[in-house]
Parts: sequence; C-alpha cells; structure tokens
Amino acid sequence: MKKIFIFLFFILLLDIKPIYSDNVKVFEFSSAELAELEVRKVRGAKNKTSYSVGSNDNGGYLKAVANNAASGLGKKITINLNKTPFINITWKIEKDLSGIKENTKKGHDFAARVFVIKKIGATPLSNRAINYVFSSNNEIGFFSPSPYTKKSIDNVLATTKDNLNKWITVKANVKEDFKRFHNLNVNELDGLAIMSDTDNSEMKAVAYYQNIYFSAD
Repeated sequence: MKKIFIFLFFILLLDIKPIYSDNVKVFEFSSAELAELEVRKVRGAKNKTSYSVGSNDNGGYLKAVANNAASGLGKKITINLNKTPFINITWKIEKDLSGIKENTKKGHDFAARVFVIKKIGATPLSNRAINYVFSSNNEIGFFSPSPYTKKSIDNVLATTKDNLNKWITVKANVKEDFKRFHNLNVNELDGLAIMSDTDNSEMKAVAYYQNIYFSAD
C-alpha cells in the first residue's frame, strides 16, 4: 500500500481551488478534463489502467480497463464535510474480479474504487484514506484495513454479486466514516482519487464511473 499512498500524495500536490457549495461535483468526465488529469501508474505495476470518456443519457462517464494494471487519477479538492458530508457515486462493473481475496496482499484489487484522502502530516505515509469499493467478492457493509497499511480502510459500498453490469448509485457519510474508521474528526477533505487496479491478481477488469459528487444529505 506504500506505493498507493505515494500516488495519493502526488494528487495532493495538484493545484486545485477549494470548492464550497450545496452540491460539489468532483469530475466532469469530459475529454477536456481527462486531458488535464495525469494518469499516474502505481509503482511496481506492469501496466497503466486505460481510462477513456463517453456519454449516455445521464451525462459523461469514465471507462476504466485494467489488464494486469494499476494507475489512477484524482484531484486535490477541499470539501467542507460539515456542509456536504455525503459522497455519492454512480458506477458500473462490466467485468469483475470474482474469486480473489480482496483483504490479502495477493488479492488486493478492485474493479472500481474511489479514495477520499485527508492529509495529516508532511509525508505520504501520514495521510489517512477511506477506499470506497465496488467489490467482486464481499458483501455491502464489509470493511477491513488494507493488507498493506491500517491507514487506509476498504469499505464495500457495492458488490457485483447483485449488480454485475448494472449502473447503481451509492452514498456514504464521509465525515462519520473518518470518525468510525480512523477516530478522526475531519472537517475538510484534501483530495479524491479514482482507481481500477488488477496488478496483484494479474486479472482484467472493466468499470465505469459517473456523477461523483458531495451533498448535504
């Protein structure tokens, strides 16, 4: 997980202005936005995850294809969790990673995951993260520390057991989750990242992300 935390640290170096509003949309999922976002490969991974954009009746979306690959994209973004504590994610898994043990080092891959990041100190390893995942194997509500570090918690918001190749929308209270998982009273988030990764299992996954935003309720 150290390599992922270094990836998340670079996200926090990006120069993005704070956003304060009733609903905070994080990504546009447009061609122009994707050209500005750096796709950063996780150190040690053989390949980069391929990201592309498309659109449907609900607007733009991001398609991720990870074939023995791990890379992500993200933004440094300040979000007032006292005003908009809920993250909302619309996503779909076309090809999942069934059969792996996601809470082990060898199986620590997710077809779709969204990190929320709080910077605690000066180094990447001091950051805290919650990893909201679309699991291929565990039930909704399952959570566990990353097998690489207790500073990142994997929290299952969706599972392909019930929703393979279906668009679904999920919601979580990020402020409450930081208190529950890290015992931290967090008023502001410092960044957010998307990643589809299969570098540990060496499998292939295909996922879609759409309409990621923060809300008051």
